[in-house]
Amino acid sequence: MNVVVCVKQIPDPAAPQALEPTHNLNRSGKLILDEADTYGVEMALQLVDKAGAGEVTVVSMGSAADVAGLRNALAMGAARAIIVSDDSLRGTDSLGTAKVLAAVIRRVNPDLVLAATESSDGYTGTTPVQLAELLGLPSITFAKSVSVEGTTLKVNRQTEAGYDEVSSPLPALVTVTAGVVEPRYASFKGIMAAKSKPIEVLSVDDLGLAGEVGPAGARQEITSVVAAESRQSGEKHVDEGDGADKIIAFLESIKVL
Repeated sequence: MNVVVCVKQIPDPAAPQALEPTHNLNRSGKLILDEADTYGVEMALQLVDKAGAGEVTVVSMGSAADVAGLRNALAMGAARAIIVSDDSLRGTDSLGTAKVLAAVIRRVNPDLVLAATESSDGYTGTTPVQLAELLGLPSITFAKSVSVEGTTLKVNRQTEAGYDEVSSPLPALVTVTAGVVEPRYASFKGIMAAKSKPIEVLSVDDLGLAGEVGPAGARQEITSVVAAESRQSGEKHVDEGDGADKIIAFLESIKVL
């Protein structure tokens, strides 16, 4: 069983964050593997182990100047990594990102694609489902458990009321939640082995996507960034026997009553 996991290298959350003049996140510092993606990597490794054959490939888009995050996924047990790195990708929106990842995944032709529900530095949550649409795959989101029986995928999908039991033929795309598995720590042996595992670097031209991604292909643009307003302190009243009346008056003022 061959599984692709979409991963993202993000700026270290422990370091101060800054924006570039173009309102894009400054990614010139240390990059790490998004914690949200470690669950997908672990889930993929467990599925391949259970299948008894196959491999896990991690696919990413971003700068190849620092691939420490990808090495972390390889140290966990992934067999190889593919990253699309190109200056023309700056300013790519979520749909453009999905186009890039789809082009890479078509080359791998996996049995299953896993992704986090959303990245920790973007929080759009739209890229995985766009990716599934571009690949023509069924998609199941918010998986809290994943299993494969033959050519059938079975997923418990997290909902507000509990979970849904969903099945789908393979290949398919699944987004996993943080509780789907407990990610393993990379062992010393895994870290050393990761140094010799292949990381393939592709460009936009390699994928035939010139003009479709980056600012030229983006359907959205960040025009300004404004700091969130600080939360104002609430009103305080000393109850002198008229507390109930004041509560009712307040609720009436905001038209709750």
